[in-house]
Amino acid sequence: MLLWGFKTAAAFDVWSFEHFLNGISLAAFAGLFIDTLFKKHGFTGAQKRILNFILTFALALLWENIEHYAETGLFGATVAYWFQGVEHWSNRLVADNLMVLLGWYVYMQKKSLSWAAKSLSLIWLLVHIFVFPHSMYLHILFGAK
Repeated sequence: MLLWGFKTAAAFDVWSFEHFLNGISLAAFAGLFIDTLFKKHGFTGAQKRILNFILTFALALLWENIEHYAETGLFGATVAYWFQGVEHWSNRLVADNLMVLLGWYVYMQKKSLSWAAKSLSLIWLLVHIFVFPHSMYLHILFGAK
């Protein structure tokens, strides 16, 4: 197992950056959801942080499940090709989730970063989905193994 490289063999890859941005974005979404839905319950700040952590982590795990099925071809060969293989277990179960939780932590410290994170995340996704031929293009472009 590699620490950095192609997602099929390494814990971290170029998408680790996106997972970090998603952690910030998901925490912002979770905070808005919690504030809106549970406003009349009078949760304390600590209770909101715990709920935010749980919701952010649950959404990250949900995405990892969807991503796994997309990589294995459930959504068709074109989608499976774009994903370029199945992630190494350390990437899927550990590194991606740690990056999301690091993003959650950063959001909890500096909420004003959420718009920048959402914007960068959207640009990253648009370029990778509609411009680059597949998800591991940057690794191949810069010679990562």
